[in-house]
Amino acid sequence: MRAILATTTATLALAVSAPALAQDTQTTDEVQQQTDEDLIVVTGAMSEFGAVKSDTPIVEVARSISIETQEDFVMKGAQSLDDTLTYTAGVTAEPFGFSTRGDFVQVRGLDAPEYRDNLQYLFGFYNNTRQDLYTLEQVEVLKGPASVLYGSGAPGGILNVVTKRPHGTSEGEIRVDYGSFDRKQIATDINIAIPGAEDEAQFRFVGLYRDADSQIEEVKDNKFVIAPSFTARPAPGTEITILANYSDQESDTAHQFLPVTGTLFPSASGQEIDPYVYHGAPGFNTYDTQSFALSLIFEQELAKNVSLEGIGRYMRSDADYRQAWIAFTGNGVPRIDAAGNGGWTFYLAENRSEQMAFDVRVRADFATGPIEHELLAGIQYQDVFTDSDTAYLYAAGVLNAFDPQYQNAPTVEQVRQFKGNGPRNYVDATGYYLSDTMSVGDFVATAGVRFDDVTNAVENGATQKDDAASVSFGLLYRGPAGISPYASYAESFQPVIGVDTITNQQLKPQEGRQYEVGVKWQPVGVRALVTLAAFDIEISNLPNPNSLVGGASQQEGVSKVRGVEFEANALLGGLRLDGNVSYLDAEDPNGLPLTSISDWQASLFAMYEFAGALDGFSFGGGIRYVGGNESSGISALDNSLLTYRVDGRTVGDLSAGYDFGAFELRVTARNVTDEDYFSVCLVRGDCFPGERRSINGSLAFNF
Repeated sequence: MRAILATTTATLALAVSAPALAQDTQTTDEVQQQTDEDLIVVTGAMSEFGAVKSDTPIVEVARSISIETQEDFVMKGAQSLDDTLTYTAGVTAEPFGFSTRGDFVQVRGLDAPEYRDNLQYLFGFYNNTRQDLYTLEQVEVLKGPASVLYGSGAPGGILNVVTKRPHGTSEGEIRVDYGSFDRKQIATDINIAIPGAEDEAQFRFVGLYRDADSQIEEVKDNKFVIAPSFTARPAPGTEITILANYSDQESDTAHQFLPVTGTLFPSASGQEIDPYVYHGAPGFNTYDTQSFALSLIFEQELAKNVSLEGIGRYMRSDADYRQAWIAFTGNGVPRIDAAGNGGWTFYLAENRSEQMAFDVRVRADFATGPIEHELLAGIQYQDVFTDSDTAYLYAAGVLNAFDPQYQNAPTVEQVRQFKGNGPRNYVDATGYYLSDTMSVGDFVATAGVRFDDVTNAVENGATQKDDAASVSFGLLYRGPAGISPYASYAESFQPVIGVDTITNQQLKPQEGRQYEVGVKWQPVGVRALVTLAAFDIEISNLPNPNSLVGGASQQEGVSKVRGVEFEANALLGGLRLDGNVSYLDAEDPNGLPLTSISDWQASLFAMYEFAGALDGFSFGGGIRYVGGNESSGISALDNSLLTYRVDGRTVGDLSAGYDFGAFELRVTARNVTDEDYFSVCLVRGDCFPGERRSINGSLAFNF
């Protein structure tokens, strides 16, 4: 649609434009240089509050980075954060199938912590409202360890989302959606540049209301969001932005923990479990969340080429989570009998979290001889409180998996009688970091170091303190014909709470390191970016592998993740192309494949915007392939190694739009052939169905 080309052209410049030349005549080299500088990358723009905390173009960063913009969300029909990354190399977007409870994205085979504008946003799976795409400018994936910039985290990478902020043009839209499973949504995004002071004061309001069912019977996906923001520039070199976000979600969990008997494996009677049947208890099940976040972003010029910038946030989240499922009975033990009956288990959790955090840094651009520096020196702090009060009734009733009947379920109050006050956890983390991007000639080098102190405390319980030092460095060569080879090294750490029962010492943090080499190619004269990356990740201080008996400690496990990723994005006239291929060899400390992670993934998305008589019309689609995956464990029946494997799947999507005047109409279909598949089946005994076909139509009025 019209906004895709307009926004991309306006915001995705690779380099600062050269000054206009006074001469009427230019040399061939000068014309070529100016042409090169006008080229764009079609994958999104980096910013000071983006994944690498810098506006250095992606093509000059010696790391693998992927971006999906808000135009991509609309064009590809994404309805959740998971959906936005199904066309991203190295990312497992729905490792546990269709979900209404959260987004469980994995990067390079490992869980990815979720950030918003550089500050961590999620703490545990059940304390937060799911972020809504309509409030976001773009989604960014920084692949590999990122502790130098972000502190404690997994070595696979991070997910950073960028919030919509006010800008200098008064405009707005009202968008109405209707789609499969009676999904009804109305949203608005209004930006106002204050008349007479357009550059000094701007206001933006984003709001959304959704009333929707889902592909799982009885499971709704209702939501209400308001997100006002205000930007002021009270003096030259000063910018302050305040962002608020209130979100209220009324839902249930789409994860039904379906027994492997009757799904992955045949039942004794030959009957099959409908993968979209409801195994919860109506009137008991719920997943309702509320959250409020207030953020302050500021930028202050201190001197020429020296600035102070930062973000601070207060956030509170509450979640009421109740679910019933057929009871687990141990690895390899059938959860249902020949008739399909199994014990009905009930779980209740009342969760809340509270966060105070900030990330403040000084940015300085200067030169030492022929070397140009962008130096970043910062301090990051967060104070997080989490609390969870839970109740659990094991096999308190009987449910038939083939023909569920919901009588005789206990009430919420009956289950709540078994509730205990969960531990109140306090996490206090401080990190000091220094990062320098150095350019000399055609070479760009980066080097960073960070020191972290993390305290985990349980109210009326133990307190654990960890400290860590992390380093990273990289080198990229801006070669001829737009080809830029690079190499990098990065580290990560993640505290492990507890005491080693053998050594009686505090458990050490898990540590990760990554070597990455690759090449980025921005073809001369073409709006495209092609990236090829190979990496080797090692995670140490993991629990001992099952094959080791005894040993000096409980942290001798080592996991290895190796892979290759290819990603290409191009805008060729009216044709937009996104192509990805990934190969992953990921092993746990026993040498077994990591659970739910496929070795091969590939995707291709194409969208064409017509001109001439069909001006305003766009049509395209994509195809996604995800290979099979395994889950392994020790059988409760005979202590043998047990492995469950699900087959790979190929899924197609379609998208068509038409812009007419102030209106934009788009219809999208995901999994257009309604392919049935399981994302994973775990050896503990449950399977997770994938996303069914969904068709959505949206009509936007722009003003």
